[in-house]
Amino acid sequence: VKMKSQATMICYVVFILATECSHHRPKMHIKDGAKLQNSKGKPGTGRMQEKCHEPCLSSTNCSRPCAKHFRGEIGFTCHQKKWQKSTETCTSLSVETLFKDSNGVSHLSMAASSIPLPILDFRAPEPVKSVAQGICKNCPHDYACIIDVVKSSEATSGNIAFIVELLKNISTDLCGSVTREKMKSYGEVANHILDTAVISNWSFIPDKNASSDLLQSVNLFAGQLHIHNESEDVVDEPFIQTKGFHIDPNSTERSFNFSMSMDNATESILGTIEIPRQELQKLPPWRTSQAISIAFPTLGAILKEPHLPNMSFSRPINGLVLSVILPERMKEILFTFEKVNKSRNTRAQCVGWHSQKRMWDEGPCETTMDVRDKVKCRCNYTNAMMSFSILMSPKSVMDKVLDYITCIGLSVSILSLVLCLIIEATVWSRVVVTEISYMRHVCIVNIAVSLLTANVWFIIGSNFSIKARDYNWCVAVTFFSHFFYLSLFFWMLFKALLIIYGILVVFRRMMKSRMMVIGFAIGYGCPLVIAVTTVAITEPEKGYVRLDACWLNWDNTKALFAFAIPALVIVAVNLLVVLVVAINTQRPSIGSSKSQDMAIIMRISKNVAILTPLLGLTWGFGIVTLIEGTSLIFHIIFALLNAFQGFFILLFGTIMDHKIRDALRMRMSSLKGKSRTAENASLSPTNGSKLMNRG
Repeated sequence: VKMKSQATMICYVVFILATECSHHRPKMHIKDGAKLQNSKGKPGTGRMQEKCHEPCLSSTNCSRPCAKHFRGEIGFTCHQKKWQKSTETCTSLSVETLFKDSNGVSHLSMAASSIPLPILDFRAPEPVKSVAQGICKNCPHDYACIIDVVKSSEATSGNIAFIVELLKNISTDLCGSVTREKMKSYGEVANHILDTAVISNWSFIPDKNASSDLLQSVNLFAGQLHIHNESEDVVDEPFIQTKGFHIDPNSTERSFNFSMSMDNATESILGTIEIPRQELQKLPPWRTSQAISIAFPTLGAILKEPHLPNMSFSRPINGLVLSVILPERMKEILFTFEKVNKSRNTRAQCVGWHSQKRMWDEGPCETTMDVRDKVKCRCNYTNAMMSFSILMSPKSVMDKVLDYITCIGLSVSILSLVLCLIIEATVWSRVVVTEISYMRHVCIVNIAVSLLTANVWFIIGSNFSIKARDYNWCVAVTFFSHFFYLSLFFWMLFKALLIIYGILVVFRRMMKSRMMVIGFAIGYGCPLVIAVTTVAITEPEKGYVRLDACWLNWDNTKALFAFAIPALVIVAVNLLVVLVVAINTQRPSIGSSKSQDMAIIMRISKNVAILTPLLGLTWGFGIVTLIEGTSLIFHIIFALLNAFQGFFILLFGTIMDHKIRDALRMRMSSLKGKSRTAENASLSPTNGSKLMNRG
């Protein structure tokens, strides 16, 4: 069975409910090529006149010129017999447009040739070598002369690449020191291309190192900033913030605190950078040093790892990207990241961005705490490792262990349930001699059938990919899984009621036909009503199933309640029944010996052990796993008890029943007797002479 990250979802349903009830926040989902809208309502995907008219053959390319007022072209690649945009170099920015309202236009005419006009062969704009010189002449104090032009330009892929080169050029070719005013202007320009509305356009830039170049340029520029006051908030833009403060050996532990909105959501994501006291003591006492930090809420969705192109999708960022610029003597830094995706099964890996290798590196970082909503990291700071974040780990060690247990347990359970049904069919006529015994075995058979069918549907659902064409099938799979798991619990409830009936009602018995009607009404009628009602209420809003798995929805409609509440109530009722059985089993007598007391304890223990899996009490152990930071061993025990439930039903419900064992022995004896009779008949003299005569 190919188990996904939700492979333990059914086994975890008890604590999934409590987990997903809390810490629910809107999540940012960004995919390359998505058609997002900018804040002005205009599409930010680049301008083109029309798509390609050439025949679309596999792996072929074509290009079209950009629309009027844009230089460059848009490249298309044929994929599944459709032209899809692959690259874009449409740009409206140039040295002339940056300084068209300045008095220094005539001084920049010789630099205009460094900006390409029609950009061919899908090439990105060349380095803007003259912009720093123009800024030094026109606005050397605050870079204000380029801000309006940049912010009014459409953030096409070509313009983004141009602005990245612009910021890179400014960082490497400074005129004078970096002041707070310059840093603020620099941040405004960077903020324009970090907006969530234009993130999709980054994927069409031919130079895949553009995002890494942007991060390195911002870090380099901020590293040359001089902090005047003791503490300063330098840049406070929606998609980039910069802070700084003075530090010295006598300082107490210092920290940066960031709170930034993701995707313009009302709730913010938090991030904290802490400088340990032992690191502060490494600073020279004769001068005051400074620490600067930068926070990016959207850069994680932009950063690409060119050397690992397929890993970009499997290693998404799950928090802010935090950069820090510290004195050289400092090596260790502490981070606290709030998770964007707070699902309980979402684990995190602390990483640093290696500016030379252009990839996330987990080597310099250690994850010191990973809970539902936040992660703490301890990382080593170097000149090549200045930016840090958390990756969403697709599988934690816990998830892998639990998936293996679930996979093996389901396989064993299915085989056990099939064997259980075969044994029941074999000995049926010998064991159903009374009304109570008849209904007891009816319960066992229907519990086995319900669990077997539910497991099969669960395996089918775990291999479903939710796409538009599979949605109706996913709804069907979820419905049948929901129905048969509920049937399992309601048949367990009926078995518990049958036990109470056998204990309390001694002299008057109900007719077998009436008990059958009640049993099937409870076992299949109640689950059917609950499942159908849930579909009828939630499906009109497309809220019956999850977005990421074929199981009951929680985020939008709380459909998961339709399984969790009945299951928990039945487990609680069945627990009371087990207590009644344990009390009823204990029959103290005057002057009882220690051996008799021990026999009573053994009898109670045996009854409890047998009834626990048959009445579904193992699902109650999931409550322990609700506690944050619960040891892995408790999760493993919970998964073992529920994944192997079919095996326990075979063991305690069939094999340990002495009446069934006696019936099996009698059945085997009769079969051996028939085989011996047939063998004796075949070896009789009469039969032998007949065979000789035939020969």
